[in-house]
Amino acid sequence: MTAQQPLTYDAFVRLATADPAVVGLVLKGSRAHDGMTTEHSDHDLYVVLADGATTDLTRFSGRRTPELDLVVLSLGEFRAVGMPGFERYALARARIVLDRLDGGIARILADKARLDADEAFRAAGEWLDAYANSLYRSVKNHRDGQALAARLDAADSVRFLLELLFALDRRPRPYNKYLEWELVRHPLSGWDTAALLDAVGRVATTGAVAPQQRLFARVEAVAREAGLGDVLDAWGEDLALMRPR
Repeated sequence: MTAQQPLTYDAFVRLATADPAVVGLVLKGSRAHDGMTTEHSDHDLYVVLADGATTDLTRFSGRRTPELDLVVLSLGEFRAVGMPGFERYALARARIVLDRLDGGIARILADKARLDADEAFRAAGEWLDAYANSLYRSVKNHRDGQALAARLDAADSVRFLLELLFALDRRPRPYNKYLEWELVRHPLSGWDTAALLDAVGRVATTGAVAPQQRLFARVEAVAREAGLGDVLDAWGEDLALMRPR
């Protein structure tokens, strides 16, 4: 393509589909989330090649334009992306454009979208401890007159809380951009979406103690039901600061 005729998404898909080395095309990002596309949205596309295959398409790897963002990689590399890693959610909600593996690409994406039980339990324990730590620091800083520190710790606690709740549901946490989109379409088991979004919004915005403690009371019950009581009990008497008064 010339500078006057840049490579478009549709043109590249036709090119890749015609190449037998390509076993999958996977679209991620806003164009894979209904209703999230804007005039600024590009096409984030994974180009999956058969292991050991050679193709001229590798020359496009890393190509980034206002319309097209390409990643070209082998099938083995694609299996490993996000396992673990930041890309896991993006691929969990990705859209399949081409699957030449009789559903193999779909199965890979399904594996990324669902944490196994042991992985989820380990992750939930770590995120619960991180959440409790930030919550405790926020309440303590508020008590000691450190208003800015209290708000910053409260905001940190929201990140860890969301990681925890999605791990308990055996799902990768969505990026902030897609949090509301995800929860509206795929609510967390046992949580009212509107109430949860309102609570985390209040905590992140104000850092007020009472909303944090009310939220913790709900989280504590859920965590203990999930078998994570020992993580909380390790905090001993400090739990009193986290609980509603």
